Amino acid sequence: MVTNDRQQVPFQRGASQALQQIREQMVERLQAQGIRHPKVLDTMRTVPRHLFMDEALSSHAYADHALPIGHGQTISQPYIVARMTEALLNHSQPRKVLEIGTGCGYQTAILAHLVEQVYTIERIQKLAQKTHQRLEALSLNNVEYAYGDGHLGWQAYAPYQAIIVTAAPDKIPEMLLGQLLVGGCLIIPVGEQRSVQTLLKVVKTCGGYDKIHLDNVSFVPLCEGTVD
Repeated sequence: MVTNDRQQVPFQRGASQALQQIREQMVERLQAQGIRHPKVLDTMRTVPRHLFMDEALSSHAYADHALPIGHGQTISQPYIVARMTEALLNHSQPRKVLEIGTGCGYQTAILAHLVEQVYTIERIQKLAQKTHQRLEALSLNNVEYAYGDGHLGWQAYAPYQAIIVTAAPDKIPEMLLGQLLVGGCLIIPVGEQRSVQTLLKVVKTCGGYDKIHLDNVSFVPLCEGTVD
């Protein structure tokens, strides 16, 4: 596992006291919104969210709303990142997690602080390359990257103890369910883009799946195929 102690140096180097205060305010807001898991809060406090977006938008990095990251994609608001991560950790302490939709890499970085190994897939090649470079520059060495269709998962490293999906399909992809260990959980938003989407925790059992409603959300769609 990548520990906070080992990673705080590159994250904090050159950080102003003002930025640290802003991150602390974000964490206080997350607590007021119901986030309770201490490791999630500590990691949200540590990871420099402003480094995961264009400099022109960095002044809005810690605001509680989604922001564009290019290619028609967004970085989720801090509350949603914390909510999904907390739901995953409250279920179990997984060692191996698959993330569908690397995006700008912020959720990836949060997970990399909390679990032993993260496997992440991005369908937009230019975004995948840029994010890979960003995360390597932050010395996150427990992340494996793939450019591919998230609907198909990543069979080579399956099964996973947890899967987290950062875009919304109309229905849960069967391939992802098949790559989940019995007892593991899938955290996924489901629904059409212009309708109310549901954030679900799906737990795989010996006889099927248990679905738990977590929240109403709004995500970009999980599209099939890849983009060069």
